Amino acid sequence: MKTLLLKKDEVRRLIGMAEVIGAVEEAYKAFSSDQVEQPDYIGIHHPSLRGEIDFKLGYYKANEIISMKAHSGGFTNNPAEHGVPNSIGTILLFDARSCALICIMDGSLITGLRTGASGAVSVKALARKNARTVASIGTGNQARMQIRAVNEIMKIEKIHAWSRTPESLSRYKTDIQRDFGIPVIVASSKKEAVEQADILITTTRGKGSLVEADWVKPGTHIVAIGTDQRGKQELDPELFRNAKIIVDSISQCTEKGETWHPLNKDIIAKDDIHGEIGEVLLGRKPGREGDDEITIFDSTGMPIQDNTTASKIYQNATANNVGTFFQFFE
Repeated sequence: MKTLLLKKDEVRRLIGMAEVIGAVEEAYKAFSSDQVEQPDYIGIHHPSLRGEIDFKLGYYKANEIISMKAHSGGFTNNPAEHGVPNSIGTILLFDARSCALICIMDGSLITGLRTGASGAVSVKALARKNARTVASIGTGNQARMQIRAVNEIMKIEKIHAWSRTPESLSRYKTDIQRDFGIPVIVASSKKEAVEQADILITTTRGKGSLVEADWVKPGTHIVAIGTDQRGKQELDPELFRNAKIIVDSISQCTEKGETWHPLNKDIIAKDDIHGEIGEVLLGRKPGREGDDEITIFDSTGMPIQDNTTASKIYQNATANNVGTFFQFFE
C-alpha cells in the first residue's frame, strides 16, 4: 500500500462547507452512539518561545479510521526565523484495522472549517425556524467561518457585529458584505448587538462575561464557540439558569467549556444540562420546544470532528486522483 500526501491547496479544493456540515453532524451522532474513542489531548507548551503544540486523537469505529491532529500556535517568529507559518496544523489518518498510515494532510484549514460547521449544525437543530438576524460578538477568522457555515443552512437577512477592535470590525463588515451580500450593521456596544439577535454567535478569546443575561431576548439561540479551556469566558453564568443547555460533550464542557462557569457558581447542576447535540440529532432528546425558549450550544470541539472531516477529504482525494502517493512502508 501507499500513503497519500495532501497539501493545503489540495485540501482546500477537496471539500466544501456543505460537506463539512454533514461530516460534523455524523461526528456528533457517532459520539453519542458510543462509536468513538478520543483520549484527552496532550499539549506541550514552550514558555520561552511563547508557543504550544497540541495532539488530539480520535478513533471512529464505523469507518475504522484513527486520526491524529497536531496543531501548533503562538510561534510569532516562525515566518522570519524559520520560513514557516506561526500556526501549523497536520493530520495523520491511520487504517485502524492495521494501524498503517494512509494519509498525511495539511490540517490548518480543517479546525476552522469544522468549528464553523458546528455552529451551523446547532442552528439547524435548535434555532427558531423564523430566525433571520445574527449578532456576532467577535469579528475574527472564526466569526467569518460561522457566517459562512450558517449561511449554508438558513437565510441571514442582517448581521449586527461588535468587536473590541474597530479595524477588525471594519474589515469584517467589508468582507462579509462582499463575500455573502449580507448587510452588516456596526453596533456601538455589545448590548446593542445582542438585543437584536435571533442567533447570537460568540467567537472571542474572552476572559470574563461579555454577554449579560438581561440583554438576551426570548427565543434566542446562542452559539458559544470561544470558551474551550479554563480561564476563558464569554457568557454571563446567569444566562444558563433558565436556558436549554446543549453541549457537544458533557465531559468536556463541564470541565473546560462555557458551562463550567454556571456549574462552578452553583447556578445550575450537571443534571440541568439538557444533553449533547448528538442526542438531539439522533432524536433521543428534543431540540427547541417553543419560540420563547433560549437555547445555548456550548462547543469545545472534539477530535471526532477532525476525523470525519479529514476522512471525507481523503475519500474525495482518492475518488478524484488528487494528491501524491508515496511508498512509506518497505
